[in-house]
This record gives sequence, C-alpha cells and structure tokens, in this order.
Amino acid sequence: MMQFDCAIIGAGIVGLAIARALANTGMSVVLIEQEGRIAGGISSRNSGVIHAGIYYPPGSLKARLCVEGRERLYDFCARAGVPHRKVGKLIFAAGPEQSAELDRLSANAAAGGVDDLVRLDAAQIRRMEPALDSRDCLFSPSTGIVDVAALALALLGEAEASGALLALRTPVERIEQAAGIWRVHLAEEEEPVEAAWVVNCAGLSAVALAGTIEALSPPALPVMRYAKGVYFAYSGRHPFNHLVYPLPEPGGLGVHLTLDLDGAIRFGPDVEWIDAVDYQVPADRHAAFATAAQRIWPELDPDRLHPDFAGVRPKISGKGQPNADFVISGPEDHRLPGLVNLFGIESPGLTSSLAIGEHVRGMIVH
Repeated sequence: MMQFDCAIIGAGIVGLAIARALANTGMSVVLIEQEGRIAGGISSRNSGVIHAGIYYPPGSLKARLCVEGRERLYDFCARAGVPHRKVGKLIFAAGPEQSAELDRLSANAAAGGVDDLVRLDAAQIRRMEPALDSRDCLFSPSTGIVDVAALALALLGEAEASGALLALRTPVERIEQAAGIWRVHLAEEEEPVEAAWVVNCAGLSAVALAGTIEALSPPALPVMRYAKGVYFAYSGRHPFNHLVYPLPEPGGLGVHLTLDLDGAIRFGPDVEWIDAVDYQVPADRHAAFATAAQRIWPELDPDRLHPDFAGVRPKISGKGQPNADFVISGPEDHRLPGLVNLFGIESPGLTSSLAIGEHVRGMIVH
C-alpha cells in the first residue's frame, strides 16, 4: 500500500504548482496524471498569456489570485530560467460606442488591484501599433507571455527536488474515505494510493471525479459545462509587437491576437458551447476568423490564416450566465476532512497557478 501525506490528481500547471507548494513544506506528495505527459490538457491548449487581472470582479478569487499569481509567476520564471516576456496588451474599442465599456473595464481593474493601465488616444495607438484600426485603447504593461511547457518542467523539477513523485498514465477510478484516510483507486491497480489529503485538480474531469466520492453531498458539486475555443495561426510577416484584444464577449475574452515567444501570431479563441470534449478545428471557421482578425488588422491576408488548435474551458457557469469564480472547496465547505476540490479553473488559471498553490497550501498546512 502506497501512503502519502497528499495525493494530487491532475498534473496540469495548477496541479504542478500545488505539488511544488506542498512538497516544499516537507509533505510527502504524489502527483497522479492519467495522460502520458504533464500539462497536456487545458494547460497546453490556451494562449499562453500571463494576465494582469483586468476582467474579474473585485474581491473574487479570480481577481485576487490573478494579481498575486502574476507577480509570483514573473518572479518564478526569472529565477528558474523559464522563457517569458512582458510584451504588454492593448484592449481596443471598435468604435466610439465602446469607449464607455473601456471606462468600465478600467474602473473594474483598478478596484481589483491593477493600477498600471494606461488610456491611449489615436496618436499613441498609431505609435505603438500602426496597423490597429482603433482610436481608443487601454494598454496593460503587466500582461505577458510564457513558454507553458518550460514552466511545467520547472515546476515539476522543484516539486521533485523536494521529494514529490509523479505517476503518469495513471487514471483514477474513484476516491473513498475509510477510517480517516483517503483511498485513491487507480485503474488496473489492486492496491489504492492512501493519503491523509487528496487534492482534486483534474480540470475537465474534476466534477466527475468528485462525484465518485460517496460521502460528498451532490449539492456540493457544480455542473460542468464545456466551452470550446478554436485558434487560427497566421503565416508570414506581420507588424505587431503587443497582444491585441477586443472587449470581452459572453463566455470569453473575444477573438484576440497573441504573440508567441518566436514572434508569430495567432487569433482566437472563439466560444462554442459543446456537450463533450472535442479538440477538432473545423476548416469552415476560416471566414469567421478572417472577419474577426480583420477587425484588429484590416490589411490581414485571409489566405495566410489557417487552423491551428482548439482548447476546452472547464466552465461551471452556462451560456448566458455570468462567468463563475474559481471554486476551491475545502473541509470548511463540504465537511470532509482532508479533501480539496478545485472546480472551474479556467483562465486566468495559468497566471494564478502559483498563488493557487499557496492558497491550497494554506488550507492544508497550518
């Protein structure tokens, strides 16, 4: 029987950050991942953006953990040699009627602790991004990009240096509690993993996994919904030096322009509510993406735009509903000692990861 102080289920960026935080306290930690590599799910299928914390309701976990996590992440990347760049982001108004929404967004960001936004007029925009068709923007100097794969390896390296173990290709069938100990039953394994604490950060599978715990009351579980987002890449030269975002749309931040660390650009993600996880990128989205991209860059050549990849957001709010906050549910919430469930860890989960790790550590280590 394998016994640990804590079993963490899900080796995405958030699970890795939690494993690092707990292992650094001296706890014995096992990180259980059903896939054959770390950070291969939600973590690898997003824009790779380090967010400033602009969009989230003041006082929410998303707002607090994003702002804290942003600073922790920049510091960690600098110290650990993880490739990253603070490139900055422009959020643009498509016309005069959207300027009031930029005002609202700026006020929201300030209330949430983001104090470095700059309002740009048409002349300033032309100097920064001459190809952008807008006369009114917010500029976020704290927004950046990061090499997600390198970040995952760096987090794993620090966790393993403190004694954490990683089990890949290890699906979890169910979780049960017996005599004050948690038992994590693994597929095709006779002996379960035993742990004093279980942290469920299984991403798209987190709600289903929590549903296997008989002692957990069903009302304590949210409904998992899936919002698919497709990306299209652009081949060839382009004039952009910053990330460029429209105003947010229901379910997402709108089809935006992002840079990678090599300077290439892509556009996305859009929002499609789906019933099952699906990573296909339909070629028939090309026309819609070309239209969205040309709102940012009118001179874009549609023939250079091509399907790239898709991600799926683990939503716990539905279509037409306000975006839900992160849910990090511990014993004070569900009355089961030794259990932490993380639900709805979508954007800004990557940015918030190190702060989430510290938040969970604080729930476990007193």
